[in-house]
Amino acid sequence: MKKLTDEHIAERLTARENWTLQDGAICRTFEFGDFLGAMHFVNGVAEAAQAADHHPDIDIRYSKVTLRLSTHDANGLTERDFALAATVDALI
Repeated sequence: MKKLTDEHIAERLTARENWTLQDGAICRTFEFGDFLGAMHFVNGVAEAAQAADHHPDIDIRYSKVTLRLSTHDANGLTERDFALAATVDALI
């Protein structure tokens, strides 16, 4: 998978509301009413990630879930990251 240029990353970020670029990855924090809501979401993310064979870093803090996406093999961001971000956004 080809690493995206800075220009392509900026262009794709405009379509992914609430995702930000941080240290070479795209990140988003999701908030839920409680821990069980957060875990239900994480389970959906896990299923989507497994289906895509692309796995995010996940940080769970009670009712908040932060996802961090990058493509380690490309040492940066690829289309796979933005595709998984779109899939995750559709879970909300």
